[in-house]
Amino acid sequence: MSNKIMNTKNGLLLFLALTFARLTFAQDCSCADDYAWLKETFEKNDAGFQYVIDQKSEAEYKKHCDIYSEKAKTITEKGECAETLLAWLRFFRKGHLWIGVNFEKDFVENNEIDTEKIKNKFKHWETYPYQEKEFNSYLSKIKEPGFEGVWETTPYTIGIRKVKNEYIGFVIEANEIFWNKTQVKFKIKEENGKFTATYYMQDHSAKEIKNIELLGNNFLQMEFVTLKRIKPNFPSDKLFERYFKFLTTDVPVFENLTDKTAILRIPSFSHSEKKLIDSIIDANRNVILSTENLIIDLRYNGGGSDESFEKLLPIIYTNPIRTVGVELLSTPLNNQRMIDFMNDPDFTEEDKKWAKDALEKLNKRIGEFVDVDDSTVTIEKYDTIYPYPKNVGIIINEGNGSTTEQFLLAAKQSKKVKLFGTTTVGVLDISNMYFINSPCKDLKLAYSLSRSKRIPDFTIDDKGIQPDYFIDKTISKYDWIDFVNKILSNE
Repeated sequence: MSNKIMNTKNGLLLFLALTFARLTFAQDCSCADDYAWLKETFEKNDAGFQYVIDQKSEAEYKKHCDIYSEKAKTITEKGECAETLLAWLRFFRKGHLWIGVNFEKDFVENNEIDTEKIKNKFKHWETYPYQEKEFNSYLSKIKEPGFEGVWETTPYTIGIRKVKNEYIGFVIEANEIFWNKTQVKFKIKEENGKFTATYYMQDHSAKEIKNIELLGNNFLQMEFVTLKRIKPNFPSDKLFERYFKFLTTDVPVFENLTDKTAILRIPSFSHSEKKLIDSIIDANRNVILSTENLIIDLRYNGGGSDESFEKLLPIIYTNPIRTVGVELLSTPLNNQRMIDFMNDPDFTEEDKKWAKDALEKLNKRIGEFVDVDDSTVTIEKYDTIYPYPKNVGIIINEGNGSTTEQFLLAAKQSKKVKLFGTTTVGVLDISNMYFINSPCKDLKLAYSLSRSKRIPDFTIDDKGIQPDYFIDKTISKYDWIDFVNKILSNE
C-alpha cells in the first residue's frame, strides 16, 4: 500500500515552480537565507543525506558547502539562486530532489492560475508580422524540403520563415496564456556550415540549441524539441513517421507491428495516465493475449506511480514477483505527509486508515528509519500464466528512472521478458518526493522520504538497470523497434 500511495508525482506543483525563474527577491528574503534553510532542512529530513555523507565523507561535504555558502551571499536574483541551490543539491544524487522558484506565490491564488498576470508579463514580447494568406502563398512556391514551413510540436503550431540570414520561428497557435499568436518562439542561425538556435522556453527564458537536424522530409529535431511538418506537403518516410509517432505521443499507443508482434508505447507512468494505460490494455487485451510477441516501448518514460503499471504485470507474468520495500525517515516535517494523505479528499477510507496507522508508527520513532508495512519483501502472485505473449521485449534507455525502473525490476523476473536498449538513468534507491515551500515562500523544495531496503546489496542509483540486449550506436534510433522485433521473432 505504501508504495502505491507514495510513488506519485506532484506534477502540477513542479510544472508551476519551473515556469517562472527571472523574478527578484522579496525584501524579507536573500539567497543566503534560503541556502541556510535548505541546508538545515535537507540535512534533517532527506532520506538519502547520511547515506551519501557516509560514502563521500564529511570533509568533502564541508568543502562543498563552503563553496556554495559564499556563492549564495552574492546572488540577488531568484532564478540564479534556485539554479545555484540545485547545483548544491546535486552533490547528493541526480534524481528525486529538486529546488526551484515557487511559481504559486506570484501567479496562483486559491489554487487557480492567474492567467491575466501571466499574459501581462509577456505582452511586449517580440513578434513576427504573420499573415496567413500571404504566408501560405509563399510556402506554395517551395519545391524542396527545408526549415521553412508550418510545423507542429505540442502544444504549439509554429511557422518558420527565413528573414535575412536567420530563420524565425513564430507562434501560429498556442494556449494563449504563456505564448500568443505571432510571438517569436525561436531563431535558427547558420555559422560555419552548422545550424544553431536560440529557443525560448515556456517561461520565455532562452535555451541555446547546438544540434539541429532535418530528418527525412517532414521532421525537424532541435535537441529536446521535435517538430512535424504540416505545410508544404512532401513525401513521407514510414520509418521516420513511426519513430516520431511513438516518441512524441503524450498518451499510450497500441498497434500490430506484424502478424506475430504487437507494440505498446507508454510515454509515462504518471498517476494521471493510469486510466489511459488501463483503458488501452483493456481495449486490446484479446489481441495481446493471442499475439506471439509483445514489444513495450518505454523510451524516455521517466516514472510516475506504481499503480500505473498494475495491469501490465499479469500479462507478462510467469512466476512470483518479489519486491523489496522501503523505509521512511521519521521526522516531524516528513510525517506531515501522512497527515496530508489523511486530509486528501481523493483518498479512500482504506488509504486514510493506512496513513493514520503509519503516522502512529512513525511518531513513536522520530529520527529513525521505519518500515511502516512491517515487511522487507512483498511477493505478488497471479492465478494465470498466459501462453501468449510468448516473448516480451521492453525497450529502455537513459530516459528511464524512478517508477519505470521499479517496473523493470518487477518485469524482468518474468521468464518471458528481455530488456533491449541502453542503461537506465538510475534514480530509485532514495525516493518518494515531498514538496515544501521555503520560509519566504520564494522557493519550493522537493526532497525524498524513503530509502530502499535493497541498499547496499543491490543499488540502482547512479548505476541504472542494464539491458539484456545492448543496442549500440551502429543501430539507428529509428531501427530500434525492428531490431527488437527481429530478435523476438527469431529472424
